[in-house]
Order: sequence, then C-alpha cells, then structure tokens
Amino acid sequence: MAVTKDDVLASLARVSCPDGTPLHKSGALSDVLATDGKVFFSITVDAAQVKAWETVRKQAEEVVRAMPGVTSAMVALTAERKGGGSGGGAAPQRPAPAGGAAGGPRPAPRGEASVGVPGVESIIAVASGKGGVGKSTTAVNLALGLATLGLKVGVLDADIYGPSLPKLLAIKERPQMLGGTRLKPISRYGLTVMSIGFVVDEETPMIWRGPMVISALTQMLREVEWGTLDVMVVDMPPGTGDAQLTMAQQVPLAGAVIVSTPQDIALIDARKGLNMFRKVDVPVLGIVENMSYFLCPHCGGRSEIFSHGGARLEAERLGTEFLGEVPLDLKIRETSDAGTPITVSEPGNPHALVFRQMAARIWEKVAGADAVRRAPPRIVIE
Repeated sequence: MAVTKDDVLASLARVSCPDGTPLHKSGALSDVLATDGKVFFSITVDAAQVKAWETVRKQAEEVVRAMPGVTSAMVALTAERKGGGSGGGAAPQRPAPAGGAAGGPRPAPRGEASVGVPGVESIIAVASGKGGVGKSTTAVNLALGLATLGLKVGVLDADIYGPSLPKLLAIKERPQMLGGTRLKPISRYGLTVMSIGFVVDEETPMIWRGPMVISALTQMLREVEWGTLDVMVVDMPPGTGDAQLTMAQQVPLAGAVIVSTPQDIALIDARKGLNMFRKVDVPVLGIVENMSYFLCPHCGGRSEIFSHGGARLEAERLGTEFLGEVPLDLKIRETSDAGTPITVSEPGNPHALVFRQMAARIWEKVAGADAVRRAPPRIVIE
C-alpha cells in the first residue's frame, strides 16, 4: 500500500519537540510530500534553537524511514530569524543582497564555509539569468563533451522546481539507497547523475520554500555517493535567488558558464547572473550564445530569430570569454527530447563538435592546457 501524507503525520506523532509537544502539532512542519515510497518535508524553527532541534530532525527521519513502504526519507531542518513587529511572525533569514542600485551590501565571498564534495576534484556551474534559454540542454552536452576528454564526469540537476535531467537523459529508474542514509546516483552515457526528478513524479509540483530547496541541494551534494570524479557539472536553477547564491557561496566552484540567447531581454538577466558570480568570487569561464541562429532544413536559408551576436558583444563588454554559439536546430531538440543528447548520439554532427570544443576550452581554463592535450578522446554510448 502506498504511503500517504496522513500515514507520515501519524508516525510523527511519536516524535516530540524539545518542549515535549508532538512534532505533528508543533506548527514547525512544512507540507509533507509522499510519492512512490519517497518522503520529503522540512522542520522550520527559530535559528537560536537549531542545535536543540537537530535531534528531533534525526528522530523524525528515522521514524519515517522505518515505516512500511518507505524507501527513502529526506527531512530538512531550516532556520528562520524571528522578526519584529506586533505580530511576532518569523521571517526567513536571507543572504545579503548584491550591491547595486538598491544599495545593499555585497555578499560575503566564499571562505571557510565553502566545503568540497568528497571525491570531486572540480565543480563547474552552468547558469542563466532566466529560464527558457536552453541552459539544461547546454549543461548536459557540455558534460558529455567533457567525458569525451577521458574525464570522469558527474552532473547535478540543481533546478529543484524544474528538473530536466530525467527527460534529457531518458532516466526513469529511481536511485537506490545505500546503508539507509545515502543515495546511489544513476549512470547514463558514462555520466554520474543525480536529480530531484529521479525521486519525485514529473507532474508533482515542488511547492517548497527557499530554505528547504537549499537543504535539498545540500543533501544531494553531501549525501550522494558520487564516487571519484574529475569534474561535476551543476545545472543551476535560473535566476539569482537564494538557491543560486547559497550554491555559489557554500560550494567551491571552479568556475561558472553563463548561457544566454542573443536578444537584449535575455542578456539583461545573463548580466545579472554573471555579476552575482563575480560578487562571490567565482570565476566566470565564459558565455555561451544558444539559439544563435536558425538554418532552414529545406532551403538552407539563415534566420536570426532571436537576433545574433548579442552574447559575444556582452562578453567583450564585461571582459569575459565568448565560448561559442549554438544554433536553434531541429536535431538538437529531437535528440534532447529523446534522451539521447546530440553530443553522444551523433558525435559527427557539427553542433556536437561545437559542444565538444566548448567543453575542451572550459576544461583548459579549469585544469590547464596540458590536461586537455593529455586527455584521450572518449565517447560512451550505452
């Protein structure tokens, strides 16, 4: 029998808060998500009480994992600072806003809080200022391009609200639990992959507040058996909110790649994404112009549907490298929808070559030119 939200709440009645109140009556629980034996929820408490509540979180996770029919449980403990005012309500403690017109303070640069992922040599973020520019397609094809260099590559789908890796890589299986506490990632085309989309039905909306999203990202980084990787590619959520800033500050990123379409409306947001990484001292490896132009498959005529060359000009203006341009192409779309990205399914395609060339340049900037020259070519099709 499938585990329901009510089943989980009934089990949590056995867990007591630090003041003795049953957890399910404390008001600290988020909405409980239970699907296919996977259970997710968060406990939100005042920041001053976090240490006292960590035991409660662990006990809640143990109780839920022991329920018949539950294969895994993720319980996040999130902290909020109590705000002032007569209402006495709590307001989330958010990272400091970036400086600029609003006059906010500059975010603190990465420091001791930035801890690496065990076994992972380098982490590269693929980001965009807005959605719909082909960031996830670009991230997957760049990861496959890095794999052709002979590297051991992982991909983390950090877009909690709109995970794309299950579709782009045709992954339907669920990750296995190891020892009841860690997840085993999925392997596809030689990549080691993890996404929240592997444990939640694709039609289930992730109605989570920022703190739980951040906690889920942290657990996918720290509580997954990634093994030994030369590089991890992180498909970042679009925008410059809490999740993006937290990832940039708490994970030792070797660099970031910005993906944009050529038109001004996309470049405005791409500029914001680039400046966010600079403010937290993450090197910007370059800009990719996606949907750069369209070649008609019938007449061969070229149309610049979203303009052309805007990302190149923006890279020059901002003093960063222009990595390359990728056209709006039917074959890229078809192979992506089929879960067989063009870089691995049609390695001889000119567009696949563009992705491989950009991947080689990115790795050269991260690891040095000698690392690229020494790497044997490798294309894996499973």
